This record gives sequence, structure tokens and C-alpha cells, in this order.
Amino acid sequence: MAGEKDTPQNPETLTEEQAERMLAGMNEVIRAGEEMRKLRAEMIKMFADFGWTQDRIAQLTDMSQPAVSKQVTKYKMGDPLPPTKLSLDQHDVPWLEGRLWGLAEEISENYDTARCTRYVHAIARGKKRFTPQNVDELRRLVEEDLTLHQAQMPSSYRNAYDEISRGLDIPAEVTTTASASVRRALAYQIQRDQLRGGS
Repeated sequence: MAGEKDTPQNPETLTEEQAERMLAGMNEVIRAGEEMRKLRAEMIKMFADFGWTQDRIAQLTDMSQPAVSKQVTKYKMGDPLPPTKLSLDQHDVPWLEGRLWGLAEEISENYDTARCTRYVHAIARGKKRFTPQNVDELRRLVEEDLTLHQAQMPSSYRNAYDEISRGLDIPAEVTTTASASVRRALAYQIQRDQLRGGS
């Protein structure tokens, strides 16, 4: 066809747009991997502060004991941190974001038509970060799910969301020693455990 002759193509080269799309996907995976490695290193430090043995930490993290020992030694060079509080009733933004993430994950796993499922998967793969805009969008999707599945959903889901939402609307100025990613990960897991035990 004439149009094809007017636009010669070399199948042996990539366009800049193709390369950009390809590398953007790779960069997301690499960035997510680097963030998870950093988070794991910080969690190892916290587990050591809890008094867990290096052997037990190695089993839980699927690392060798020497690798765990290296991480623990690296962190022992600094001053010891105050113990991490594990109560759900905390009001710093990363903690509340972690609680929201945990609630959304529970909704996603328990309701096939959950609106928040794609967003939850994107967070888990590192494709969505905890920016104010993304947190607002996740809140909107969770609110939709709470309304759509209200009849079948335990009251603990709505109660948790109301607490989280109030906290995010008026965030407290809280100084914490752990990083935001550690705070989110802890709150995520504790919120999920609490919902599974609640009614």
C-alpha cells in the first residue's frame, strides 16, 4: 500500500517510545525490588530489637544467618531505638496508610467484585506509591466497596475505615523513629490480623 511505502520501517530498531515503555516497566520492578530490600533490612533491625535470635530471623526472611548477622551488625553501630509500639491506635500518616492498605487487601480477598482490587495489586507490585493522590483514590474505592457490600461485610470493616478516615482527614503531628515504609508494613499486617479476628 502507498501509505506503507511512505513510512519506511526498520524492524531491527526500536523507537524511542517503545524503549521508554519497556524501560519504564523494568524500572518499576527494579525500584520495587530496591524498596523491598531496604524494607526487609529495616525489619531485620526491628526484629533484632525485639530480641529475636539471628537464626530465627534468618528462617523467617529466607536469608542465610551470616547475611542476617551482617545486617544486624550494621544497624548496631547506631544508637538503639526506642521500642516500636504495635497498637492500632496510632495517628501518624504512614501508620494510617498501612491500615487503609490492610483493610483494602482484606476487602479485595473476600469480595470478588471489589472495586479496590486492581489498586491493591498495583500497590503490592510497587506500581502505585503512597502519594496523597493515590491514598485519596484508594479511600474512594474502599468507600465504594463498603457501600456495595454493606449487607455481607462485617461491621469491623466499616469501623476500621471510619477510624482511618478520621485520622487521615486530620493527621496528627507524630514523631516516629521507624521509616514510613516500616510503619506502613507493620500497620498493614496488624490491621489485617485484627480484621480476621474481628466480627
